[in-house]
Amino acid sequence: MGKRKSGRKSQGLGSNLTKKQKKHLREFGEQHPFHDEILEKAAPVQIVDPFQADSSEQTDSESDAESDMEQMTAYQHLCSTLKNVAEDLDSGSDSDSESEFEEVVKDMIQDDEEEEKDDNEINNKNDQGERDAFSKAEKKSCTTGEKFAKSEVAHSDEIENDSDLETDFTDVKNEAKFCLESNFIGDGSQGESEEVAYVNSSEDPFKQHMDTELEEDDVKTITQFHSTIQSKWTTLGQLVWSSRLPKYSLKELSDDSSKNLHLHKPLETTWPTVNAQLLSAEDQLNQQEFFTPLQQGLFRIINNYKDLYYPERTAIQNGEQIRHAYCLHVINHVLKANSQVLSNNAKYQDQKAEIDDLRDQGLTRPKVLIVVPFRESALRVVQILISLLDVKDKLEVSNKKRFKDEYGSRPEDRPPNLKRPEDYEAIFAGNIDDHFRIGVAILRRSMRLYAPFYSSDIIIASPLGLRTIIKAEGDKIRDFDFLSSIEILIIDQADIYLMQNWEHVVHLLKHLNQQPHEPHGVNFSRVRMWNLNNWSKYYRQTLIFSAFQDPQINAVLSKHCFNYRGQVVVSNLPQTGSVCHVVVQLPHVFQRVDVFSFAGLPDARFEFFIKNILPQYREAVMSHTLIYVPIYFDYVRLRNYLNREEVNFSHICEYSKKSTINRARHHFLKGEKPFLLFTERFHFYKRYTIKGIRHLIFYELPTYPHFYSDICNMLNPENRGDEATWTCTVLYSKYDAQKLSRVVGAERAAQMIQSKKSVHLFVTGEDT
Repeated sequence: MGKRKSGRKSQGLGSNLTKKQKKHLREFGEQHPFHDEILEKAAPVQIVDPFQADSSEQTDSESDAESDMEQMTAYQHLCSTLKNVAEDLDSGSDSDSESEFEEVVKDMIQDDEEEEKDDNEINNKNDQGERDAFSKAEKKSCTTGEKFAKSEVAHSDEIENDSDLETDFTDVKNEAKFCLESNFIGDGSQGESEEVAYVNSSEDPFKQHMDTELEEDDVKTITQFHSTIQSKWTTLGQLVWSSRLPKYSLKELSDDSSKNLHLHKPLETTWPTVNAQLLSAEDQLNQQEFFTPLQQGLFRIINNYKDLYYPERTAIQNGEQIRHAYCLHVINHVLKANSQVLSNNAKYQDQKAEIDDLRDQGLTRPKVLIVVPFRESALRVVQILISLLDVKDKLEVSNKKRFKDEYGSRPEDRPPNLKRPEDYEAIFAGNIDDHFRIGVAILRRSMRLYAPFYSSDIIIASPLGLRTIIKAEGDKIRDFDFLSSIEILIIDQADIYLMQNWEHVVHLLKHLNQQPHEPHGVNFSRVRMWNLNNWSKYYRQTLIFSAFQDPQINAVLSKHCFNYRGQVVVSNLPQTGSVCHVVVQLPHVFQRVDVFSFAGLPDARFEFFIKNILPQYREAVMSHTLIYVPIYFDYVRLRNYLNREEVNFSHICEYSKKSTINRARHHFLKGEKPFLLFTERFHFYKRYTIKGIRHLIFYELPTYPHFYSDICNMLNPENRGDEATWTCTVLYSKYDAQKLSRVVGAERAAQMIQSKKSVHLFVTGEDT
């Protein structure tokens, strides 16, 4: 009887959570920062890891298996693995290790079902600093196809409840249908021979880029030579062209709309229809290519396989235009590459060409990696790809229903009673789960979603979704060979990763275009020489789209991008800053922090704050002070310092419970807590209005420029004359030039950065 009552109680506690919220809670041990509905604190519950339950009993068997594997050569082990997989799929029997693993998985699923009923893990929320939830997700993520050989038809409720049990790497049942080397031009619909004609054109940028053979001297020059020039386009503004090879330094593009874009045959029919919804009536009359002016400028650069950094992407205005433009480039590249392989298959079979003439592949099949922050973004990308390939409604799409179920959104997934700004609604529309990965295979008139990675042409994933596969050095089960031959890397909405975990992006970039550890069934006679020479990174095109320029995003271009065809960066300086959007009469005081190196900036800012800023606000007349902290590590440092000094304060971060948030807001409004620590990520995910603010301290300039005006506009006078006592203090250094220019404007920021003394500027929104 007692157990039944406790179960009913737990069920009542978890009834307010949706299925996706419960799943996220089980995987990461904490509620997603986006959701407001968080339950009251319960007694801590011990988490039992099913992977460590029988570790003592499995140690001996694992050591024996490892000793037997060491006696086999690598080639024998590879052949035996392939043979065992084929026999197991034919006979329906699994090996001992696989059966043991499947039993563990079944136990996991049973445990998950019990957890859904009891909700014992609801309040085991992780209060640590930066989100390291991927270490928990590693234990449940599928990292080897041999252990999860599920077909696409076997999509049951069990898979829906735990989407990590995906066949990320192998699916022998459908391998033959989507294998490039086993298909030929001409066995499908008519007109395929015409589609390959574009690949054979010597003027095609695809052929020029992929067929260029670098020499060792060129590779040395790429790492040493660097030249830049500037130009101005009517559509994109100021452009900075960078080149790593002298022979490509002067070959810049012109802002000309009449140049042939060399689109693959089906895209000439589908693109005008797909992009028509983004065109105005005037654009449809003036543009023969059916591009918006922005798309026309971007695609001119993208189609010539130069790296591009466009820091003016907005979710409200031009986000969909940019997404359509790079999806067109991706599908154009994949169709040309696959058509080249299919065309060469016949030549290879008839032995009509030399082997060297048929080098048309990489070490692994995936060619394109699209990194997006949320499942909703992945859903829109796939929808565009399907629309571009769907000629006369003849495209066959596998696993389409499953994809809509897992990547679509439901009305109950969105927190109720939300009234948020327009940019917030655009960013967090749809399914905002940030842990996902999916492979897409394309062959003639068919597209397969959830294709195994090593049989995919395109991989769409979030940084966290890839991190749980790549893992860290020293982990027994990890894989990143599928990233060895990526030819196009797209990082869309890069600014959002700064609010998630930028380390995942850096970790991903370090594992791109590395030599694979296993052959994965590749035909080495058809692998390009520059892939075999480990020069893939010099041919990879990287496209980065963000809402603003940031030093961490700029570092991606300088440290991880070596495209021999050069780079293009759109660099338009902001003439007016976000301070002009402040509607309250508030004096803004910018105080400079002198520092000799970027590494010493956190310590210098902390010392300046506790010695020069904080003592001014310790008096009773300076109560109701909000301290805005963009970086979580600085937030923890300040919180610990204020605790040691026994300062009366409250603090709110993205990991705070709703009860803690309400209590902190109440104490701050009533003046019971004179200080309130407030993190930028909390504002990004919640956008709460904090009442009772009289004094503002920006410990560092906000990452998003409009956050500055958002926080300043929270000041609301309760009595007449309150505006005269308001203050706003901002700390900045010479390394904050980009952030400062977005807040006060480029001209004023240059004057403040060049000044070597601490600058005090008193400005209001009207003055700017």
